[in-house]
Amino acid sequence: MNNMQAIRRVIEKELQEFELCFTQAVRSQVPLLDRIMQYIVKHKGKQIRPMFVIFSARLAGPVNMATYRAAALVELLHTATLVHDDVVDDANERRGIFSINALWKNKIAVLVGDYLLSKGLLLSLDHGDYGVLQILSEAVKRMSESELLQMEKTRHLDMEENVYFDIIRGKTASLLSAACSVGIYSVSHDPQLTQQMKVFGEKVGMAFQIKDDLFDYGQASVGKPIGHDLRDKKITLPLIYALRKASPAQKRRMIHLIKHEYRNRKKIQEVIQFVLDMGGIEYAKQQMFAFRDEAFQILHTFPDEPIRRGLEALVRFTTDREY
Repeated sequence: MNNMQAIRRVIEKELQEFELCFTQAVRSQVPLLDRIMQYIVKHKGKQIRPMFVIFSARLAGPVNMATYRAAALVELLHTATLVHDDVVDDANERRGIFSINALWKNKIAVLVGDYLLSKGLLLSLDHGDYGVLQILSEAVKRMSESELLQMEKTRHLDMEENVYFDIIRGKTASLLSAACSVGIYSVSHDPQLTQQMKVFGEKVGMAFQIKDDLFDYGQASVGKPIGHDLRDKKITLPLIYALRKASPAQKRRMIHLIKHEYRNRKKIQEVIQFVLDMGGIEYAKQQMFAFRDEAFQILHTFPDEPIRRGLEALVRFTTDREY
């Protein structure tokens, strides 16, 4: 089982119920907002995070309404952060379609992000899902801190590997970690299982972000141009490793190119070739698979059943995906 359709089939019934829950959660009485919400529902992505919520819940037993609300909250928070990210990055496209800010301008996009956040909070508060809200609020706080840390560190273009891991642990892994922990918590309310799945989700999230960073070096066609992160002066693991291995002269040249020649396609290609030649891609892949294998060690403490195998396939998808 390695394609997304086969993975989704394992939890097909639950995903249909989640779709209903999410669509209801974003409804608005304001015509403009409702139009934007319909656009979001129509064009939402692979829904990987809600899938992690449902699979994690199913490890402990049948899902319940609290699980569906937790999955909807995760998707609401994730969508809100994407809408705000597109404003921050001045991005006109996401997943090959127009972003909210491209269609309705920045002011509206910021308010839409705020609306999604508030709808998520109310969804939990109205049903007394305080444990779920606590876990996810902590994740959103960490995501904001890590984005700001990345902006601060990127200015210097000389990031240590441990700082990079700190950033992605907060920026990406914290939400996947929260998705897995709220999933199992919604069914079991077991602190030990919740902690176990929190660590599992963090490991998966680390692997997921490294895979995303590898796409910048032409590892696949993913709807974002090659060298996009480099042009934004975002320092990721392949480059960190390559700079660490480089001679002082090489390092100076690469930092100069990224700082001053980032609009020059040929110069960015030179940086990408340098990273390849220094083994940065291979090193990042090794780290990605190490995180994935640590996640599997945790997952394999659960019984070998179709749900566990489905979740394992979903984890493999995060590191093997081509988009």
